[in-house]
Amino acid sequence: MWRLTNVFKEALRPRLAKLYGQQQVDRLLERIALVAGRYNYLEERCSFDSPCWDEHSCILITYGDMLHKPDEPGLVTLERFAGDFLEGIVTVIHILPFFPSSSDDGFSVVDYRQVDPALGTWGDVECLGLKFRLMFDLVLNHVSSKSKWFDDFRGAVAPAREYFIEVPPGVDLSQVVRPRALPLLTSVTTVKGEKQVWTTFSDDQIDLDFANPDVMLEMMDILLGYINRGAAIIRLDAIAYLWKEIGTPCINHPYTHEVVKLFRDVVENVTPGALLLTETNLPHKENVSYFGAGDEAHIVYQFSLAPLLVHAIQAGTARYLTRWAQSLSPPPPGCTFLNFTASHDGIGVRPLEGLLTQEEIDDLAESVRQCGGYVSSRTGENGKEQPYELNITYFDAMQDVAGSDDLEWQVLRFFCSQIIMLGMRGIPAIYFHSLTGGRNDRKGVDETGMKRSVNRGRWKDEGLRKLLADPASLSATIFNKYTELLRIRAKMAAFHPDALQVVLEADDGLFVFRRLPVGGSPLFCVHNVTGQQQPLNMQALMKESQARYFKDHISEKEYPAEMLVEPYQCLWLEKLS
Repeated sequence: MWRLTNVFKEALRPRLAKLYGQQQVDRLLERIALVAGRYNYLEERCSFDSPCWDEHSCILITYGDMLHKPDEPGLVTLERFAGDFLEGIVTVIHILPFFPSSSDDGFSVVDYRQVDPALGTWGDVECLGLKFRLMFDLVLNHVSSKSKWFDDFRGAVAPAREYFIEVPPGVDLSQVVRPRALPLLTSVTTVKGEKQVWTTFSDDQIDLDFANPDVMLEMMDILLGYINRGAAIIRLDAIAYLWKEIGTPCINHPYTHEVVKLFRDVVENVTPGALLLTETNLPHKENVSYFGAGDEAHIVYQFSLAPLLVHAIQAGTARYLTRWAQSLSPPPPGCTFLNFTASHDGIGVRPLEGLLTQEEIDDLAESVRQCGGYVSSRTGENGKEQPYELNITYFDAMQDVAGSDDLEWQVLRFFCSQIIMLGMRGIPAIYFHSLTGGRNDRKGVDETGMKRSVNRGRWKDEGLRKLLADPASLSATIFNKYTELLRIRAKMAAFHPDALQVVLEADDGLFVFRRLPVGGSPLFCVHNVTGQQQPLNMQALMKESQARYFKDHISEKEYPAEMLVEPYQCLWLEKLS
């Protein structure tokens, strides 16, 4: 039976006092004890025998209804498909929001505590959790305009009448950083007249007021309830925009960091082994600030990696990728990165700020348009619209707009990007469409009017199974190659998320880094990001070693120290002699 210890109380006191004032602390501690005591938690989830992450760790990102089978809930279909094809290959399944919602494919939540009946039940979620660890989204910045909370706000019903942010007319909000080129405020009719409420993302997604401790406690209860339902990782969606203070940019507010620290304290004391992941699609320095001093997120996305890889392949140079990767500091102890190239969202452009020039970013956006994708914009500080997100499937982003339109060539380019991601320090996360060769869904964009729909198409279960059974199909080609890479990777201690990473100086066409496991031999990860052969001299690269031959664990071939790396070829090299 969990209980609030004196040590835990003293740890929470300064956080609560900072956020809500000293006079509130004792009352809030009592309420936190009540919230945390509602559930029966699993035993500690991470231990020496069952680590939070290792070289086997791999996350699948998917919607609950990514697969459709007539007259069957999506979660049931997903569980069967994952059991048939992915057990032993991925360890965690990130089910994108599976709650009743009104827009944004689940990210406008109507009821946080229910499963959308069209997707299934909590029992279906728990069934999936018998074979895989699970990741849930906590969409805590905003709630649906169709939610009961917002209905109560409009009707002035306690307590939700105080859950949202009203802004009087004439308030200067010019400093607020905007993620999208949409109005910041939305006018709504209430029993007390017309009100303007804060809507960072859309007029259907109403921002919650975390300056009200009732809101914080509601979200803490939901977070712990998700862990009680089997979530091993909680993704804190859009966390950077959480705390609003008029006269500030309202992004990365110090109190936002304090809320993350508070949730971390609660999770580590109440449900040890559950992990927090922050979603902050921002420039790298801001993004990694959510590690704190090892006291905030356990896991932080590598948001700069995805657009840098598209740039490297499209521009045929690893110069910027290398420079960025060399600048990375190791995560604090007990923390790690989440590496990914694609997700349900587009490819963020803000993480390129300070890494590429604006002209290079604009060129990258144009290459995505030429590949059949779209570009979403935001309003910059100068009042002009700037690229914010590239909307395209990652496979289609690998088209060669300057040369060959051969599909096999595109597959080579795609796997070059994926192998780089799989090799880098951290946990890899793979979007369902990247695993199955999903293509741009332009029809979906036409139907929804949303550019993000290009990367959110759904598969027919029977149709996908037929494609995977046909070795000549693109889906089978991608899936079989990808799953084989994951099997190889899982056998190599060098890919433990905590294994050291050193990025080496190589010619601009090559991206090379070394992974060094504790007590093991180094592995050299070599990637040609160009369409031409690139010379490689491993002895010159290594300097301290005179090894003459190397084994490539991807191809199982042996190579001499001096070799030619083929176009888009990737090598996981280990010294032989």
